[in-house]
Amino acid sequence: MSSNDIIVSLDIGTSKVRAIIGEVVNGAINIIGVGSADSQGIRKGSIVDIDQTVQSIRSAIDHAERMVGVQISEVFVGISGNHIALQSSHGVVAVSNEDREIGDEDIERVIQAAKVIPLAPEREIIGVVPNQYVVDGTDQIHDPRSMIGVRLEVEATIVTGTKTAIHNLLRVVEKSGLKVAGLILMSLAAGHLALSKDEKAIGTVLVDIGAGATTIAVFNENNLVATSTLPIGGEYITNDIAYGLRTQADIAEKIKLKFGCAVVDHATADQVFKVNRIGSNADREFSQVDLANIVEPRVQEIFHLILAEVHRLGFSDLPGGYVLTGGTVSMPGILAIAQVELQSSVRIAVPDYIGVRDPSFTSGVGIIQYASRYLRNGKQGSSVKKPANKKAPVAQEPKSSVMERVKNWLSEFI
Repeated sequence: MSSNDIIVSLDIGTSKVRAIIGEVVNGAINIIGVGSADSQGIRKGSIVDIDQTVQSIRSAIDHAERMVGVQISEVFVGISGNHIALQSSHGVVAVSNEDREIGDEDIERVIQAAKVIPLAPEREIIGVVPNQYVVDGTDQIHDPRSMIGVRLEVEATIVTGTKTAIHNLLRVVEKSGLKVAGLILMSLAAGHLALSKDEKAIGTVLVDIGAGATTIAVFNENNLVATSTLPIGGEYITNDIAYGLRTQADIAEKIKLKFGCAVVDHATADQVFKVNRIGSNADREFSQVDLANIVEPRVQEIFHLILAEVHRLGFSDLPGGYVLTGGTVSMPGILAIAQVELQSSVRIAVPDYIGVRDPSFTSGVGIIQYASRYLRNGKQGSSVKKPANKKAPVAQEPKSSVMERVKNWLSEFI
């Protein structure tokens, strides 16, 4: 990368589509633009309506473009969902240079070797995350370039997803008039931003609670070792409020955002609000305590399910505890409930950038930071595909089919 580059991330969520523009200046990231739009056509994190999703993406992109005064043509897109799977792999090659100095070509070849794995017909490789390199038996090497050796190996994690989910995601971005600069696993990007090096080393669970789904990512020994997605999130709290107060879902969502509290003992009886109830012309008054009595049991259930899923993945009592992120964790009292239900240390991660200091932006900012580090350092094999033109917010020539380019790219590894 040059000393001044633009990276745009696209986070397509159940409730919001967010486009974030980051400027990389001498390695430092500045967030210079944010666009968001209500998400249509997404259910529980999956695309169910192409055209509605395209409209939401276009609205978010237009919003970000107006804020900065540029035209966005390429985006790094976050991908997540219960179709994501991780698979360990091992690649081995002989160092090609006559002087036995390891270069970028050798690293690329060993990554390609790691990609040679058996896959079900309905699955595709999204990316490869190198965990460590081994040079002539010496392991725990993170960047072997310029080292001298004869045999280069890589221990890697292969990220795969279903072809249907991948192609639908590519399709909606293409129909929005954008090029996909790369697909990045959201839990990997969020962990890169939200977790410290020590937390990833000793073992930590990152929990991203969105509107329609909760993504669990387990990091241990500096690597992403497990991930899972539960079909629960903030929408379930909203639905309970709508049912309990007998009101419409959009009204319940506004009430949740303005008056929601996850702990009954923290709620105040003198904070009251009126609700237009279904089947009645008269509004009824409720207090924050009434609302908390609806919210608290559902939040407890969400964390109970998260704990059970972490145990199912084979992890318990990780020293790093839990780190929470995602829009739902902004509700007052969430942290207190999590500490009780998860029986561990818990903190909430918030991006430390002006304009995006909210847990709902963690994944989007993480994508920018992850892509920036990959492009700048030239690290091979991450779940990012280098864009042909890294200057994203400029007018481009007529766009070729993203689907065709991805097929051609994948065919190189077959």
